[in-house]
Amino acid sequence: MSDTSEAEPVGSGGGRVRRAVFRLVMAALILLLAGRTYQETAVALARSDGSLHTAAASVTELTSHTVSGYSGGGQAGGSGTYFTHTEYTVRLALGEGQKRVDKVADQVGHDLWEGKRVVLGLWHGRVVEIDGQDVWPGWHFGTLDVTLIVLTPLTTAYLISLAVSAAAFLAGRAGRVRVSRDDRFGPCALGAAVGMAALLALLVDAAFGNILAYWPAVPVCAGTAVALARLSAVIRRLRRLGRLAAQDTPAGTGSASARA
Repeated sequence: MSDTSEAEPVGSGGGRVRRAVFRLVMAALILLLAGRTYQETAVALARSDGSLHTAAASVTELTSHTVSGYSGGGQAGGSGTYFTHTEYTVRLALGEGQKRVDKVADQVGHDLWEGKRVVLGLWHGRVVEIDGQDVWPGWHFGTLDVTLIVLTPLTTAYLISLAVSAAAFLAGRAGRVRVSRDDRFGPCALGAAVGMAALLALLVDAAFGNILAYWPAVPVCAGTAVALARLSAVIRRLRRLGRLAAQDTPAGTGSASARA
C-alpha cells in the first residue's frame, strides 16, 4: 500500500513537468514564428511602399562560389534536374562599419565589383536592396526557417486550441454556459483540419514560386475563425439544452409534490 501511495504523486509530478516543458517549447516556437512572420511582413511592406532607409556604401570585397545539385530529388535517387548557378558574398563599407550580404544572386552580383559605389536599402540596419535589387533572403532553407516550417502544423493546431479554450473560458466567466473538454474537441478538430487544408494550399502555391510573407498567419486565422464559429454553435446548443432542463425541473418537482 505504501509503495502505491508513493508512486502516484511521482507520476502526477512527472506529468506536470512534461506539460510545463511542452508549453514552454510551444511558447518558444510561437514567439520565433511570430518574430519571423513580423520580420518578413515588415520588409515586404517597406519594399512595397518605398520606406526602406537608403545609404551610400562601397563594395570592399566580392567573392563568388558555384552551387550545384539536383532539383526535385537527389543524385543518389537519380531523379530531378541538375542545376548550377553562381552566388556571391558581398562586403560593404557603410560609414565606419561593415556590412556582409551572403547568397547574392548572380544577376545582382555580376553588376558589382570591388570599389563600386552603391545605394543600399536598409531595414533596421539589415541590407534588403543593393542599387534597388533585392538581396533579402526571405523565407529560405536555413536551420531556423526549416524547423519552423516543419513544425507549423503543430503550432497551428496548438494556437487554434488555445483560442477555443480561451473563448470557452470567457463564455463560462460570463455565465453563459459551461463548456467541457469534450465540447471543445469538435471545434478544435474542425479548426485544425481547416488550418491544415490552408497550409497545404500555401505549400502548393509556394511550389510555383508564390510565397506570402505572412503565410504562417493564414492557416492560424482560417482555422481559428472556423473553430470559433463551431464553438459558438456548440454554446448555443448547450444553452438551449440548459433552458429545456430548467423548464423540466419545476414540472417534475410539482408532480412529485402532488403525489406526496
